[in-house]
Amino acid sequence: MRRVIGGPHLAFFLCLCALLGAGQAANAQQPAPARGRATLVGTVVDSATGAPLSDVNVFIAESMRGTTTDDQGRFRLTGVPLGAQQLYVSFVGYKSASRSLNLREARPYRFEFALPETVLEGEGVVVEAERDEQWQRRFERFKSAFLGETPNAEQANIRNREVLSFDGGLGSLEAFAARPIVIENEALGYRVEYHLEDFKVTQRRTQYDGEPFFEELEGTPAQEAEWEKARREAFLGSFHHLMLAMIEDRVEEQGFKLFYRQNAPGGPPGSSSSGPPGSGGFGSGFSGGGRMSIEVGDIMTEGDGPDEHILDFQGAAEVIYLGEKQSEAYSAWREERTGRRGGRAPRYQTSQFWLERGPATVDYKGEVVERYGVTVSGYFGFERVADQVPKEYRPQ
Repeated sequence: MRRVIGGPHLAFFLCLCALLGAGQAANAQQPAPARGRATLVGTVVDSATGAPLSDVNVFIAESMRGTTTDDQGRFRLTGVPLGAQQLYVSFVGYKSASRSLNLREARPYRFEFALPETVLEGEGVVVEAERDEQWQRRFERFKSAFLGETPNAEQANIRNREVLSFDGGLGSLEAFAARPIVIENEALGYRVEYHLEDFKVTQRRTQYDGEPFFEELEGTPAQEAEWEKARREAFLGSFHHLMLAMIEDRVEEQGFKLFYRQNAPGGPPGSSSSGPPGSGGFGSGFSGGGRMSIEVGDIMTEGDGPDEHILDFQGAAEVIYLGEKQSEAYSAWREERTGRRGGRAPRYQTSQFWLERGPATVDYKGEVVERYGVTVSGYFGFERVADQVPKEYRPQ
């Protein structure tokens, strides 16, 4: 999961007031159409000795699809959806490895991994009382920036905080994890192993990169029903939901409205936002402070592959999700960071996203291929790891 979240002063624009039937349309989301599946096979060995490594974790990042190696270091992962995938290999005492894949054919793919041994900093459990106050402050800042500050985040707990170390303070904080971060999300019913690769938070933005692996918690039928309800709510209106709706050209049916904002403060530094490529510039078409309603084709085109799409535009795209109004928690979060009140009536969920590194590729599953290819703010930025569901999740 690679995410860049713009600062709060970028995040809040005007909202539309109403669209009849949007909530019902959002509930019509159907599972993705069946496509071919690939099989990933290979071996994992010690890079120094060549000896096979058993019980190594091999999984598809951001998913529930994983396995372990046998006593000969062999693995076999079947039923992997085509498209962009991140294959991740992790074993305690060894440096993790990953491969960025773009699976285009339903066939076996073979991989060989040679892992070097590594010295784990922060090895061993540190009694919480022995942590100094500075570490505790850093941890709290990390937790709120990483898990988020939503109601779901309040029920998500990091079970092995001792693996974390930090550098920096109030101005800029970096975090490092000697082992995967274990998160028990009691709101969504997942146990997540998050393999953190990069984390940095400043006054303006939060940026993190890592590979989560999801496992479902065991619960009673009543708990499982609550989890499914919470998962559905987390998915609907999310950036992933939007990408799937754009790919299928069902944006309005799914409850979204798309806008383009000229000279938006959410755009990349130094950009002039002349409009999406091929539009000829929106010029006099702007109204309401430089915002214009747009279609999917204005910012997304077909890619080189049959199942690829390209996001390509300047400035910022603004998204309003009319399937659900913004929560009180979001209003409080926004007000705390901007000092601006959200008004009397709850507004619909509003988000922004933009491209700081040029065009971004999106596969048919709604996954952005490039690392940090898209930066988000608004509601998309409010919901973080504690509101994430596996990428294969679809509402029933």
